[in-house]
Formats: sequence, structure tokens, C-alpha cells
Amino acid sequence: MSLPYDSPPRRKLPIGVQTFREIRNDGCYYVDKTAWIQRLMEGGKHYFLSRPRRFGKSLLLDTIKELFEGHEALFRGLAIHENWDWNVRRQVVRLSFGSGEYEDPDYVRDEMTEQLEAIETQAAVNAGHHRASIRFRQLLRALHERSGRRVAVLIDEYDKPITDVLDAPEVARSNRSFLRSIYSVIKDCDAHIKFTLFIGVSKFSKVSLFSGLNNLKDITLDPRYSAICGYTEADLDTVFAPELPGLDRDEIRRWYNGYCWLGDEKVYNPFDVLLLFDTRRFRAHWFETGSPKFLIDTLRRRHVASPDLDGMTGTEALLSAFDVDEMATEALLFQTGYLTVVDEEDRDGAIRYRLGYPNQEVRQSLNEYLLMALLPDASQRLARESSLRELLAANDFAGLEALFRAIFAGIPYQWHVKNDIQEYEGYYASVIYSYFAAQGLDLVAEDTSSTGRADMTLRLNGHMYVFEFKTVEKEATGEAMRQLREKGYADKYGHLGRPVHLIGVEFSKEDRNVAAFEVERTA
Repeated sequence: MSLPYDSPPRRKLPIGVQTFREIRNDGCYYVDKTAWIQRLMEGGKHYFLSRPRRFGKSLLLDTIKELFEGHEALFRGLAIHENWDWNVRRQVVRLSFGSGEYEDPDYVRDEMTEQLEAIETQAAVNAGHHRASIRFRQLLRALHERSGRRVAVLIDEYDKPITDVLDAPEVARSNRSFLRSIYSVIKDCDAHIKFTLFIGVSKFSKVSLFSGLNNLKDITLDPRYSAICGYTEADLDTVFAPELPGLDRDEIRRWYNGYCWLGDEKVYNPFDVLLLFDTRRFRAHWFETGSPKFLIDTLRRRHVASPDLDGMTGTEALLSAFDVDEMATEALLFQTGYLTVVDEEDRDGAIRYRLGYPNQEVRQSLNEYLLMALLPDASQRLARESSLRELLAANDFAGLEALFRAIFAGIPYQWHVKNDIQEYEGYYASVIYSYFAAQGLDLVAEDTSSTGRADMTLRLNGHMYVFEFKTVEKEATGEAMRQLREKGYADKYGHLGRPVHLIGVEFSKEDRNVAAFEVERTA
């Protein structure tokens, strides 16, 4: 592809680099976030920010650390350089809980003690005390008194000692209790602190983890800071312009753009962009850096149907309802980055957010994992996935029906009993939806029209396919096709001038398979 201007020379890709100094000194690409940092400094004192993993949170904290420490040379040419007093240098207390064996009940205490000792040694202060919270308080006071300037406190991965052990609730509660005692020091030492920023993946309630810190400003869903982490479209077209030739710009957008925290534009996960430019291949780079096992287990335990994920709604309070003893499904999906805000609605002052998959990578990859949980036989699953596109491309509906029957016939009886799916009607629709979504097909679940909502619609090769799924006790009733006809679901697509196929599928609880598969073409 050609660029509309002379692009700058190629630089090093800072893959996995979380140190601002290294990026600046080694000639790496850097997306300037210092304008947002300056806004933070001017707008408050104690901040909290939640973003999914691999979103540049640690780099943001390291940039702020270098700024407070007054390393002026690193910021030359950046937005904040001419607007910062480089004569003022402050002590920075940076704590990180990014790694560790947090399933050990004593580990988080030992980790905190070690980090405080390291800061004390570097600053040549003696604030030793056997209790970590008291030691932290004494350290902040000592640093302020010795330098005559208030201290900056930066806490990275503040939540990881809890989120790493959610499958061990007693340990998670113990770690939460310890961290609460540490974080409460921030409020008590307000007179010694100039600036505070907590950063993590999850958004725990203030009551559970920040008790008493009433002036903590949450900027997670603040439109002014929506792009403080992540890359924008403009960043790709300017900073990374030398990397774009040879890559389909629309595919980059479809695969990786789409994260939204209420700002004017959506953002990319930096890790995805950097790995794409390195490998020159469209792959699930971000998704593969973490296992969604806990999420998948939670969705199965709560009987959440996979078509329901794309289109969940919630208030800001619901999206923040995350704790050891209370994890709303919507909050879990949103905070971990598997869903993002796709729409905002003001209902007489009550704001509701509609959630959806941010991009192709997440939709396809998450549904691959869901499919593995829904169907036990990997070899049969993969073999049938390969034939799905061929059947659809040929509009071979008899073959599609046979495929559906083969899918469910291949599930052992014992697995049905183990999962008690007779009580879970969404199981059948989940299997079909995830089969389609895992293939990267253009799907809409619960597709809304003026007369109702079709269970699933698919766009492929200039055709529209409108699906309705029903569960019956045993025999076919024809209800699925009747609803498609009576609700006029095809009317929504009449203006497109493309063939529309209505597909009504009924599943028998008793036979655990397809009871009816009816197809009509309306245009």
C-alpha cells in the first residue's frame, strides 16, 4: 500500500518492553502518552485505572516514575516536555504485584516486605518495622521529611494477589485483607503524598479494597482518559506508518481495533499491533498470552449461552461489581477485555452500556475455547469445522443439517448426564453459535428488528442467513420456522437486494439432537 506522505524510518518494535528509559534510549517506537499524564497531574491527586492485560499499564507507570524523578532528557520531543518543571524532583514509591506465588498465604506479605526493604535501601532511610502497613507509613513520612517534597506512589497490578487465586477463595480473602491494610495507608498519609495511581486488570469496589480512600478518582470509564493506554487509528497511521506497507489496513482494524472506554475513538491492544508488525501475520497474539479457563468455567457454571455474550448490558455499577464473593458475569468479561463497550444509552439519567466483542481476534478465539468446553472430542470437532464453510458456500442445507446432527450425535451420553444439559436449553444454540464464530464468520447474535430478535444472523458470500433455535421435548413442532415467518425477520434485509435464507432449527431434549431443520429462501 502507498502512504500519503514520506514515512519516517523503521524503528525497533518494543515487544515486551515495559521500561520507558529502554524504549527512549534504544530508538524504539513510542506512542506519546504524556499529554494524558499531564491531564492527570492537573485534574486530581489519587487515581485508579483498570485495563485488560498487555495494554501498556506498566509502561505508563514507568513513564510517570521517570517524570517525577526529573529525567528530562527522556522526554525531549514529547508533549509534556515544555510544560513540566524539571527543577522539581520527587521520591517515587513504586510497588508491583505483577508476579508471585500468591496461592501461598504468606507470599504477598513477604513480597511487600522485600519491596519496601529495597526502596529503603536505595533511599538510605530506615523505616523498618515487622508490620508491613506500619513500615509503609513510616517510609512515606521519612521520604517526605528528608526531601522536603511530597512523594509519588505508583502501584502496579494492585489486584493480582487476589485475581490469581480466585479459585481458592479463602486465600483470596486473606490476600485482600492484607492489601486493604496497605492501601489504607494512602489515606492516612495524604499529607505526605503528591500523587497516587493504582493500576490493574480488575476493578474491585472501594468498600472491599479501598475502604476510607474516598477521594480515589476512578478514570476507567472516563472519556478523557479512554486512550491513555492502547494505540489509536492515528497512532498506527503516523507512529507506525513504516510498518504498514504490505498489510491490509482494513484487516488490521477488523482483527485488532475495537476497545472502548467511552472515548471518541476505539483503541488497539498494543501487544497485538507489535506482534502483527513483527510476524506480519494475523493471529490471536493477545489472546494466546493468557488462559481464559477461569472465565470459561464460570460461564459454564452459570449456564451463560455463548450467543448471549455479544450484546450483554449493564450499568457502571454492575461493570464494577467484582470481588472474591461477588463477580457479575458482565464485569468479569468487561474487565478482562473479552467484551468492551459498544454503545451507551441514557435512560432518564440512568446510563446503561451495551457490551460486545471488541474485534475479530477475541470473538473467534473465545468461541474456540467455548467450543472446546462444550464439545469433548477434539478430533471430530476440528474435522467438522473444516466442512462448515464449504457447506455454506455451496448453500448445501441438507449437508448443513447432516453436520448439525453429526455434531450432537458425537457427544457421549455420559457427558450429557455430567453436564445436566436437559435443564440448559441454551446449550444447543451455544454449540452452533460457537462453531460459526470460531470460524471467523460474520455473525450477529440476537439480531434485533422492529418485530423481535432473530437468534442468529450470518452474512456470507452475498447471502443472508437468519436462524431461529427452539428446544422441544421430543417431536418437531415447526415453531422455529413459524416464528421466522410471522415475525418477518427477513424484512430487515430486503433493501440489501441479496438472497435471504430462513433456517428454523429445533432440538429434541429427549433425543439430544436435531428434531427439525427447515429452510426457506425469501429473496
